[in-house]
Amino acid sequence: MRQFTLPDLGEGLEEAEIVTWYVNEGDHVVTDQPLVSVETDKAVVEIPSPSSGRVAHLFGAKGDIVKVGAPLVEFAEGAEQDTGTIVGELSTGEQERAAPAPSAPPDRQGPQVFPAVRALARKLDVALDLVEATGPGGTITRADVERAAKRMSHTGPAEPLRGLRRAMAQRMTAAHAEIVPATVTDEADINDWRQGEDVTIRLVRAIAAACKAELALNAWYHSGTGERRLIERIDLGIAVDTGDGLIVPVLRNVAERGVSDLRAGLDRLRADAIARSIPPEELRGATITLSNFGMIGGRFANLVIVPPQTAIVGAGRISQRVVAHRGQPAVRRLLPLSLTFDHRVVTGGEAARFLVALKSDLERIS
Repeated sequence: MRQFTLPDLGEGLEEAEIVTWYVNEGDHVVTDQPLVSVETDKAVVEIPSPSSGRVAHLFGAKGDIVKVGAPLVEFAEGAEQDTGTIVGELSTGEQERAAPAPSAPPDRQGPQVFPAVRALARKLDVALDLVEATGPGGTITRADVERAAKRMSHTGPAEPLRGLRRAMAQRMTAAHAEIVPATVTDEADINDWRQGEDVTIRLVRAIAAACKAELALNAWYHSGTGERRLIERIDLGIAVDTGDGLIVPVLRNVAERGVSDLRAGLDRLRADAIARSIPPEELRGATITLSNFGMIGGRFANLVIVPPQTAIVGAGRISQRVVAHRGQPAVRRLLPLSLTFDHRVVTGGEAARFLVALKSDLERIS
């Protein structure tokens, strides 16, 4: 018997969720035959067999969470040496330094709970960490538990986050713990744009121009090593809203591509993201991100930066407003802009200059 474990999925990921098994116990498989698809890093990844042999046992069912290094398949006779399959690994040409594991937070004293109150919470199926303590010295009382139970009776059943929503929760938690965000906003006057102008493409090209004007926003920062890397090529993450959660595929080398090529690339990425067929490598390596949330609603936003990036641009809902134009009040079409940056490594002046360049390019008549 030989076990095949969940391989390294890249980017420091530690676990994955089983989506579909392609084989059954007793099946004979050959090297590189698909065994299972798992969901991680906001993508569904197909894992091939590392060797030929008969499947003796499958570990886990659809929806189970499997840790990297935990057993996936046990082979019977005929299994060859594990080749150490790495799924979605990219050749970067330079080995990045691994950031040290974050130290565990210090233990915090929780609220005091007497045995009778704890028993009541179990009886009413109330999680004590969801109960607001109002008793003396932060004690949880019977009334606190009963009040929480009444409040929970009006909610739906508890359900664990799965798939994209689970990945999003993990990413946002990590970003909140590490990034020191600051946001600056402005509005671009786009009243003179041609009719039918492609808003997203104009934003992409304007971000490329702003990155060239202020390179500090197109950078990676690794807090573990205290190193910043300014990046000449602009690989733009594009936030795509799906029914299951947010996916951010990467549009590569945007400064060197024409309008039609950028539009074709955007259409393909969006279609692949919605169909959940986007390759894992197209979700990695963004140097700056665009969130065009105004297509749905909202004007300005304090957006979330995903490390190691240092900035994200937000575009709000275009609207008509009365503003001063050439010394006279006029109704103009305005595009709200939000720039959230990591203030650990980006100065306020750098962010302001980037935003000025972004606005200037958008207001240019093409």
